[in-house]
Amino acid sequence: MSAAQLLRHSRKLRSLQNAGCERSSLVRYFSSSTGSFVKENGVGKRTGGTRFSKHSQPAKELETFSLGVSRSYTWTRASNSLIPSAVGGLNGSFSCGQVASARPFSSGADLPPHQEIGMPSLSPTMTEGNIAKWLKKEGDKVSPGEVLCEVETDKATVEMECMEEGYLAKIIHGDGAKEIKVGEIIAVTVEEEADLEKFKDYKPSSSAEPAAPAESKAQPEPSQPKVEEKAPTKTPEPKAPKNEEVSQSGDRIFASPLARKLAEDNNVPLSSVKGTGPDGRILKADIEDYLASVAKGGQREAFAAPGLSYVDIPNAQIRKVTANRLLLSKQTIPHYYLTVDARVDKLVTLRRELNPLQDASGGKKISINDLVIKAAALALRKVPQCNSSWMNDFIRQYHNVNINVAVQTEHGLFVPVVRDADKKGLGTIAEEVKQLAQKARDNSLKPADYEGGTFTVSNLGGPFGIKQFCAIINPPQSAILAIGSAEKRVIPGSADGQYEFGSFMSATLSCDHRVIDGAIGAEFLKAFKGYIENPTSMLL
Repeated sequence: MSAAQLLRHSRKLRSLQNAGCERSSLVRYFSSSTGSFVKENGVGKRTGGTRFSKHSQPAKELETFSLGVSRSYTWTRASNSLIPSAVGGLNGSFSCGQVASARPFSSGADLPPHQEIGMPSLSPTMTEGNIAKWLKKEGDKVSPGEVLCEVETDKATVEMECMEEGYLAKIIHGDGAKEIKVGEIIAVTVEEEADLEKFKDYKPSSSAEPAAPAESKAQPEPSQPKVEEKAPTKTPEPKAPKNEEVSQSGDRIFASPLARKLAEDNNVPLSSVKGTGPDGRILKADIEDYLASVAKGGQREAFAAPGLSYVDIPNAQIRKVTANRLLLSKQTIPHYYLTVDARVDKLVTLRRELNPLQDASGGKKISINDLVIKAAALALRKVPQCNSSWMNDFIRQYHNVNINVAVQTEHGLFVPVVRDADKKGLGTIAEEVKQLAQKARDNSLKPADYEGGTFTVSNLGGPFGIKQFCAIINPPQSAILAIGSAEKRVIPGSADGQYEFGSFMSATLSCDHRVIDGAIGAEFLKAFKGYIENPTSMLL
């Protein structure tokens, strides 16, 4: 691409005005990062976006051209598409700083300026995502704020918005694409509609793949590529199988601690994994590659007993995250359990009296679970020690009472949050719970719908008739309340020799013993039982 084309496609250059500084230059970075920085007096200052990497490779082409501002400038194009190209000159008429745009323009003459869109990180724990569906198709015009596609993260399905105006030239990963690493290119946009046809057969370069950073975690620092290239020469590839055979034939198999942990979590025998590290050492990347091959069906039959008929169901992102979090909870949190039976006759009566009022006002009907959420929130306000988290060096006690409500859907288990439940009325809680539950079933929860909870309620009694169960704590919370079904029991009456029927509900509190002592947990259940058996006190 010529220098004139580069300047013609740059909106920033067209809008620059004379500023009168002694020396200035403009830089375009050919990368998939986003952001910019300003350089003043030889010192670079970053103003937004991701951090740029430094390159010291020399430029190879020099071309002099006029900018139409009575000054001559030199354009430098580097040999690598990730190395910055610069326009520089003395006594120029640009602004007094060095402005860098991080839009990934092609450095080749065969492709016009374009932007590569990578898989974004849409949640704090997201490392990869799936494309649920594209809402725009190739050739469509896109504007800032418009939704490009729906991305299935590790917790929910989130809409991905466009950041700049242009045209969607190429979709790299289509509808239903799975396990796309964060940062991996999923689409390409261009500024001019006439450039769409040139990207019909476009494929992202290997340098844009996110695999390199993953490998660098288990290898020497990537900032010294020459040293890293020399390291494998000490152990030539032909010798790797021999080392592997020796390590597997003996009692010990060499693997990194992270690789051993990953293999243990996924029940992978290390003896069946080929190591690619020094001396045949098994790395994390080797375990991940092995799991990927198993997921594709390459070695599934090895895990199945002969004669069994089965079907392998792929795990969705939400199920993977749920599995990891629950495993972490049971392995690292010292659980103990307290159970109490509460009589719910007055609670059922109160609900029967309130629902006609809700119908008359157009509100949602109040369920037993809504009353349980309110009672749990008020009990937490009375016993704030249960509304806390273990932070290693201290215990964090929350002032907000945000109740997560477990919702089972065909997509997996979701726990949307009702914020400040202790301050909300029963009608408001009923409305929010039903809206959040519907969002969970539609797989359309936003991060704000499930993040920030301080306590969880799980109810298997009403919908499933489970009498009593023990739930697993949802970290970093320190407790979860498991609600069972109500059952009628014969109990002694007010007079001797008389008996009456009463409905009782079991509630089991799972506690983190690091945060909640037994007496504190019992105090919470006492307060909870008081609100359930005298529900009118919740209205005060």
